[in-house]
Amino acid sequence: MSQPVFQIPQKKYVEESVVISMRLPKDMLRDLDEAAKLSGRPRNEVLSLALEFALHHMVITPADKPVVTVAGRE
Repeated sequence: MSQPVFQIPQKKYVEESVVISMRLPKDMLRDLDEAAKLSGRPRNEVLSLALEFALHHMVITPADKPVVTVAGRE
């Protein structure tokens, strides 16, 4: 089975942005900053793209319920 590929699509979300706070391990932040540097994109944009990717490939499997998908996937 092949692994999903992290693609950079055209922007999907167009509403006004909001500021949130998030805690990350320091070593993850270093990896994130390295990805931003290599891609020539701001850290915020790399995070947004990664979160969008996760939302479209996420499968939530509660212990006592059927599988639930997110962002219109079935």
